[in-house]
Amino acid sequence: MSIGELAKHTGVKVVTIRYYEQIGVLPVAKRTSGNYRNYGTEHIRRLRFVRRCRDLGFSLEEVRGLLRLSTEDGPSCAEVCRMAERHRKAVEHKITDLKRLASELRRISASCNGRLAMAECRIIEALSRPWLLL
Repeated sequence: MSIGELAKHTGVKVVTIRYYEQIGVLPVAKRTSGNYRNYGTEHIRRLRFVRRCRDLGFSLEEVRGLLRLSTEDGPSCAEVCRMAERHRKAVEHKITDLKRLASELRRISASCNGRLAMAECRIIEALSRPWLLL
């Protein structure tokens, strides 16, 4: 299949597919006699795996690690479990930070009725004091 067809099958943009080939996350496709890339089902499977990992917030380096581990014939999947656990903890930390940020934004938004002159805006005033958001 062509790169456009691969993009349609996986929901990944053509430019991203080319980038993934360049950095080695996706195997380089064989070329047709007309020098067009020719992708197969292994590309679809790999690209769907990469996309799912990226949707879950794994970095490209982590995706590379997961891909490497998935092709090894190791004694167990312990390293994959450790990677997933580290990522889960990082996500939970981000969620905590975002909840704190949302709370602060609710607090400063509640201080504004939208009727003050810009120079007196309580939100602008609060945002001007960075220690409030830390």
